[in-house]
Amino acid sequence: MTGGPEPLDRAFSSPHAKARYARRLFATIADRYDLITVLLSFGLDRRWKRRVIDLAAPAAGSRALDLASGTGDLAFALTSRGALSIGLDVTHRMLQLARGKAAGRDMPGSPAFVTGDMCALPFPSEHFDVVTTGYGLRNVPDLKLAVEEIYRVLRPGGTMVSLDFNRPDNAVVRAVYLGYLWTVGGVLGWVLHRDPDTYRYIPASIRRYPGAARVSALMRSEGFRKARWIPVLGGLMAIHVARK
Repeated sequence: MTGGPEPLDRAFSSPHAKARYARRLFATIADRYDLITVLLSFGLDRRWKRRVIDLAAPAAGSRALDLASGTGDLAFALTSRGALSIGLDVTHRMLQLARGKAAGRDMPGSPAFVTGDMCALPFPSEHFDVVTTGYGLRNVPDLKLAVEEIYRVLRPGGTMVSLDFNRPDNAVVRAVYLGYLWTVGGVLGWVLHRDPDTYRYIPASIRRYPGAARVSALMRSEGFRKARWIPVLGGLMAIHVARK
């Protein structure tokens, strides 16, 4: 695939390599991102995101930040609850698509969209009441730094909610799960991009992810209180909820 991501086996060799790979990958898949999200979630993605917003419970007039915003689903949902929302993503093309969605929506107000890095948020400390992210933490090159940045920009008492794939602890379940994603991802990558590795990045990233329980422990070590995770789809997915 000319101009596409570098070979997958080098994508995780260092935080810099992962950041570079992810930037190019998501620029490549941006126009098919919504389709892939639906296919890989068995059509349940919107239900999971509604649950994220319910758990975040933004108050009218509160400040909300959605990280790894993609084409804006969570940012739009936060706005629909009355929050003053910003969606941030490192992939500019994703935000172009989100702005296109905004132009076609009949709703009061619209999120602002900002191109930026989850590991270096361009916002002042203690600025937001709510931070959400869908499929974001697993993709950052430095998970600890991303959690630190989320903690920094949240106000005391603020809430962070994250939806992502989980890394099951059971070795057999994990092998079947990753094998399924590897196979399906390869087929979709070939059909849509003529590159089977395009969506094989997902199981490759899950394999290196610490898993939901360890992510909760990291959040607590960085100062969050009541950090917990909720199993979704039998624990194959997870929603994290943490308060500052």
